[in-house]
Amino acid sequence: MKNIILIMLVSFLGFSSNAQEAKKNKNAKYSFEVNGNCEMCQKRIQKAALGISGVKSVAWNIETHQLDLILNEEKSQVLDVKKAIAKVGHDSDEIKATEEEYKNLHGCCVYERK
Repeated sequence: MKNIILIMLVSFLGFSSNAQEAKKNKNAKYSFEVNGNCEMCQKRIQKAALGISGVKSVAWNIETHQLDLILNEEKSQVLDVKKAIAKVGHDSDEIKATEEEYKNLHGCCVYERK
């Protein structure tokens, strides 16, 4: 009887640890360039990215223009984040803001478009 209980306990612990590992693997890290200039741009870019379901963390560096992102790929894709950032007026490597969205930026946020 003790052996059966012990075997069931070990099996249960094994299954629960596998489930936790699978959950961790759904998050992916990305890094890509987003154009901008200042702290206002930083707040706007990060807020747009965090508005996307599945975004776990986001940090945009003012000097390097690199956005570091952790994303749950079961809830959304990195392209969704890039589209949200473009809607607030900032270009990324794949998605460009429309001219109208770009013109809505504050004067200090207007960057040189590539």
